[in-house]
Order: sequence, then C-alpha cells, then structure tokens
Amino acid sequence: MNVILILADDMGYGDFGVFSEGNACTPNLDVMVSEGVCFPHHYSAAPVCTPARATLLTGRYHHRTGSIDMRELRGLSNLSVKETTIADVFKQNGYATGLIGKWHNGTIGKKYHPNARGFDEFVGFRGGMSKYYDWQIYYNDTITGSDGRYLTDVFTDESLKFINRHKDEPFFLKIAYNAPHSPLEAPQEDLELFTGRGYTKAVELIYAMIHRMDKGIGLIFDELKRLGLDENTVVLFTSDNGPQFGGQGDMCSDRFNCNLNGSKGVVYEGGIRVPAVLRMPGVLGEGVVDDCFIHASDWFPTLLAAAGLSVPAELKIDGENVLPVLLGEKQRSEVKRFWQWNRYTPEVTCNAAMRDGYWKLVRPAITEAMTVIKEDFDTDRIVERNPAAYSENIRLPMPERVLPPPVPPLLFNLETDPCELNDLADRYPQRVNEMLNELEIWFNEVESERQTIVE
Repeated sequence: MNVILILADDMGYGDFGVFSEGNACTPNLDVMVSEGVCFPHHYSAAPVCTPARATLLTGRYHHRTGSIDMRELRGLSNLSVKETTIADVFKQNGYATGLIGKWHNGTIGKKYHPNARGFDEFVGFRGGMSKYYDWQIYYNDTITGSDGRYLTDVFTDESLKFINRHKDEPFFLKIAYNAPHSPLEAPQEDLELFTGRGYTKAVELIYAMIHRMDKGIGLIFDELKRLGLDENTVVLFTSDNGPQFGGQGDMCSDRFNCNLNGSKGVVYEGGIRVPAVLRMPGVLGEGVVDDCFIHASDWFPTLLAAAGLSVPAELKIDGENVLPVLLGEKQRSEVKRFWQWNRYTPEVTCNAAMRDGYWKLVRPAITEAMTVIKEDFDTDRIVERNPAAYSENIRLPMPERVLPPPVPPLLFNLETDPCELNDLADRYPQRVNEMLNELEIWFNEVESERQTIVE
C-alpha cells in the first residue's frame, strides 16, 4: 500500500470550499471529502509550523524532539538527530520515500537535511517560507534558482514525477505545499475568481493560492487513477496549523474559519483545530464524518498501520493507532492531549492547553513570551533568501525577558461551546485545578526530555 501525506501551510476549516459557506473554492478537496473520512475533531500538535511538523514526522510531542520554534539560525527548528521519522520507518521497510515542498525542521547543516532524515528524494526549501515566483529550492543537495514557474505548480509537477518513477514499487510521499502561507502571491487566472466579491486583497490572494493548490491535488489524484494506483494508495490531507489572521494586509476581516476562536499562533480552537481527510478506497467508507478525537501524533502509527507496518518496538511515541477505531473494531480510548508553544524557552504558563474529553483548559498567551527580537527575524530572512549563507547553526544565549504573572486559566466545554465563548473556570474550580496539575506534569516530562538533547 502506497501512502501520500499532503500538508497545507496555514489552512483552516473555512478554507475548504465545502466548509466555507461559499467563500473558498476547492472542488478537488471537496471530492476527497465525499470519497473519504473527514475528522471535525482533528488537532494539530501546535499552532505554528515547525513544532507541528515535528510531531507529524515522529508521533511525539514536539518538545521531546527539540523542534520548539521557527528560529532557524539559532537551531530551534532542528529536529534532533536522535529522532526516528516516519520516513525512516517506511524506508527501513523497503519503501521509496520522498519529500516535495517545505521542510522547516532543520534549515542549516547536512545532518538536518531531509535526505538525512529518511527521505530518499527531496525537492523543496528547508526554511519557513519562500517566494512563489522568485524562489530557490533544493534538488537533494543542489540549490536551483527559479525558472519562472509558480512554486505550487513546481511542487505538483515534482510530485507527479515521483509517483511515476516509483509506480512499480511501494512509496511514501509527503507533499508539503507552502500555500497559503505568505508571501501572498497567486497566478492571475486564479485571482480573478475571487476579485470583486468584497474580500480584502489579502483574502483574495489566499483563496486564489488555495485554489491553485487544489488544482494540483486534482492532478495528483488523476495521475494515481491513470496509473492504476488510486485503489492501492492511502492519502491523508491536513494542515500544519490554523489560518494566519495578521501580517500582510487585513487578513482577519473576511477570512472565514467556521467561527472558531483564535488563529495561527495561539492554542484556541482556531489555531490548532485543523482539517483532516483520509482516503482509503475499499477500506474506509465514503463521505463519512467521524467525530473521533484525533491528534497529529496519531498519524505516525496510523499511516504505518494502513500500510501494514508496525511502529518499531524501541520507539516511545505519544500517538495512538486509530485505524482499528475507524474500522469499527474497537472504541477510542479515553485520551488526553496537551499543547504548549511560545518563542524561545518554553513556558508552561504561556499559550498552553489541555483537552480531556470535551473539556478544554487554556492558559492564554503572554505577550512578553511571544515576541521575537529583530535580529533573529533579520538573520532568518537571510537564511531563507540565501540557503547557503550559513553552514552551521549559531548557538546564542536566549534573549533576556521578564514575564508578568500569568492571567487566570480558562475552561471551556467544547460539546456545548465549540467556539470557546463561555469561560466556565469560576463554575468548576476543582476541574481547573486538576487539569492545571496534569498540564504541568506533562510539561515537566516533555521538557525534561528536551533538555537532554545535546547536538
């Protein structure tokens, strides 16, 4: 069984045509929803890309892996070399493995290159962002400059080539589109579909970028069918985190996200609750909406199981194989999940959350812990514009900061309040205290493991 993991960048539920109330246009993803299983209670592991991608790759909370922030030159995006990736496991089992698109789990140094992390083939960029027309990308070890094509189209074309090269052997392919991440650039023919409809310019561009990516996904499905591989290929589509609601232009005034609270960067639902659609022809039903609570760490064991493979016994993962649940062979275990992310050194009192059943505890973000110093932004932009600018990371002391006392935690019941409008912390103080305690125990465990990383 072949496996394809398609990952969008900063795409929310409201960016699917079928969920957008007529705003976005994604006919091919909409067909995938009608032919597969859609998970409305699916969560990323983090509200930003580097840690979210680390968990998808390893099945482990990102703190354990060392990939805690997007600061590339500092090495905070590096996926520790002690980690085993899902590509490593597929490769060990005789699969051809490829990554097309964005990496962002180790921008500098050969030992963090995708070719050293289980991927036989890599076409894409290693940092956090790239221009869509004036790009520089890797073909394995070789950096190639733009030929004028739109980068989303390049990634689609390279995906089609990979599939054709390996059509006669089992393969694992991760297609990591950078759409609709900034910079906001789109072909005119796609942009024209959304002009004159009352959106801000930024949102017009975002919907156009998603539409172009959707075209590429359609071409990939067509090619699988043409080659007779569609019935023998598992496809998962998801996003690394929720939509960006700030930055270039006014993105928040009319970018629809099903009324979820928050956006990229924060642990409210809008930042971590992201679309996921799984297609397994002949195995799972079509047009199914499954309310199973799924965390990104679950895909590591689940995709391996879908291919008839097992997680190596020596690996300590946080994810659970949910395929038996999807097949109706067992009930989902009572699972609790945790989130925490801020800039530089992790702080449990900042931007942290826990979900236990339908109960969700949130520790809101602290501004002073979410701020990046200008020097780090500037150096990371240099790395992204010139991938060969640095040959190794620069290990610097973390910036000094003084954090104010944290604000009181919030408590929500997602069954009756999915948009997190009603804080119930005052009504259920014992539950708040219990969940706070569990959150701190989890944090201390994963942070202790992170602090053992020496590379």
